[in-house]
Amino acid sequence: MMRQLIALVIGATLLSGTALAGGTFTLNGKNTKIEFVGTKPNGKHDGGFEALAGTASATGTDPTTLKIEVEIDTSSLYTDTPKLTQHLKSPDFFSVKTFPKAKFASTKVARMADGYTVTGDLTLIGKTKSISFPANIKVGGGGLTLTSKFQINRQDFGMSFGTGKVDDQVTLKVSLNARK
Repeated sequence: MMRQLIALVIGATLLSGTALAGGTFTLNGKNTKIEFVGTKPNGKHDGGFEALAGTASATGTDPTTLKIEVEIDTSSLYTDTPKLTQHLKSPDFFSVKTFPKAKFASTKVARMADGYTVTGDLTLIGKTKSISFPANIKVGGGGLTLTSKFQINRQDFGMSFGTGKVDDQVTLKVSLNARK
């Protein structure tokens, strides 16, 4: 009887540790930051998005099992200049009235020598493109963290306003720190 009780306690402990390691995490504007840096020949502008909603899930502590789905509220776009914020929301760039949501859905996470590569479908202003980016990912202890800095080409999504005056490469910074 004592052996069965000990086995039950050990089994419950192992299962609860596994449950804390992976699972499903809610993503929102408080635990997930999506920021960008746009550049031009004579300077740069910082910005990001304040509102988003989504989920991330993983099995155990293995980041290669990570699945991410997130919708970004494009009207929550902000920059370091109010006039630029309004211009980026216009049809010249994000066209937020026509395309109120941007989306990202991961399709694969692969282990690399110095971290992971996340691949997925990014939808901006109605155009979906597969992108891949490097990331540092940790799953465990009831939490999920992901950090990444990478570039996308705005022309790939039809943002051509200011060609020659605004650089096509835009740096994205993603920081996710979700807890159960």
